[in-house]
Amino acid sequence: MTPVYRMSTAVQGLGMTSQRARDRLIERLRTEGIGDTRVLEVMRLLPRHLFIDEALASRAYEDTALPIGLGQTISQPWVVARMTEALIEHGLPARVLEVGTGSGYQAAVLASLVAEVYTVERIDELLRAARRRFRKLGIENVRSRYDDGRAGWAEYAPFDGIIVTAAGESVDPALFDQLADGGTLIAPIGPSGLQQLRRYRREGDRVSQETLADVAFVPLLAGVR
Repeated sequence: MTPVYRMSTAVQGLGMTSQRARDRLIERLRTEGIGDTRVLEVMRLLPRHLFIDEALASRAYEDTALPIGLGQTISQPWVVARMTEALIEHGLPARVLEVGTGSGYQAAVLASLVAEVYTVERIDELLRAARRRFRKLGIENVRSRYDDGRAGWAEYAPFDGIIVTAAGESVDPALFDQLADGGTLIAPIGPSGLQQLRRYRREGDRVSQETLADVAFVPLLAGVR
């Protein structure tokens, strides 16, 4: 799929939010080991500054996590890129579930690569803001839901890929139940300061796992607010 965005001046950005700033970020991601050209091209085009507060826009193309309010963050670009390329390494999934919409940036990256994205967010204010961004960018293949994401979205299961954007002690069995045969699940696992990014692959009744990197995510919490 080819990313389609309405590239107005506001979307393109100026100065520290310009296309040149995005290009510099992509070169940095390459030097840090991100090799999937599909992921790099999507992130080169996607205006990350629109997914954060205007006061932080000048830092949008730094390779760092940034606060988005309500105790949440937009993930470091390297982490977004690594999670995405790990998800699609064995083939582009047609249908992906994201647990934790947050700013909407990860869902927007996925939306340019796969046919359908289903994203669940437990904080209503964040989800409303993410939906506005999807509309502004003309992203039409993301379906979102306000709910406790740990339970997934069984109505649209099975999913070829699942990405969890907050860290739990383990993956909820409900998510494995919604992962298609041959599907891939990416999730950070562990307590603060000891988290690992893991990839799970389902083959029939067997689920294999591998560790991809040490990471730092906000905790995966229960309930809605």
